[in-house]
Amino acid sequence: MEFMRKLIFIFVVWFLFMGVDIAYAQKEEIQASFVASYQFESDGEYFAALNVMKTIYVEDVYEINLRLGWLAYLSGHLNESVSYYNRAIMLKSFSIEPKLGITYPLSSMGNWDALVGKYEDILSIAPANTKALYSLGLIYYNRRDYELAEQNFKKLVNLFPFDYDGLLMLAWTNLQMKKYREAKVLFQKTLLNDPESESAKEGLKLMD
Repeated sequence: MEFMRKLIFIFVVWFLFMGVDIAYAQKEEIQASFVASYQFESDGEYFAALNVMKTIYVEDVYEINLRLGWLAYLSGHLNESVSYYNRAIMLKSFSIEPKLGITYPLSSMGNWDALVGKYEDILSIAPANTKALYSLGLIYYNRRDYELAEQNFKKLVNLFPFDYDGLLMLAWTNLQMKKYREAKVLFQKTLLNDPESESAKEGLKLMD
């Protein structure tokens, strides 16, 4: 009986140490794959970067799914990119980065309704996210939904009162809404930021 207890103890210790060795080896492999993928990406070899990451794919690892989402997008595999980003979103539902990441393939696919949904998801978590405010404003502007466009651009300009892009688009939105006094003031502020802005000059000419 004593012999059996010793044998079991030795087996458990061996198993634990082997487990540590395996886990360490896996971490080393994952680290090496990330490093290699960054190098391939830097060289413009997006397919190679994507493939090297696929060799260490683990479904429930957030960082791997996030990285694969980006590399699949760069490689032109848009549906695959969306799938990886959605997996990352599922793993960390309050994270902003995969929600921002997924906007790239969705935009390339022209999936505007899904894109609006993602930006709204971001703003529900981070109401001051400037990329989401600006991009959502642009979508509504291009849809000629100027009231919703104005809401988003106005929030952006309230956060960053001297931001060129925010001022310019809020000016154009006000012009489209025939709010000429507000548009003129905004175009003039835009020119304070960039005196050479052809878009701002064009807007002012339309009101002469």
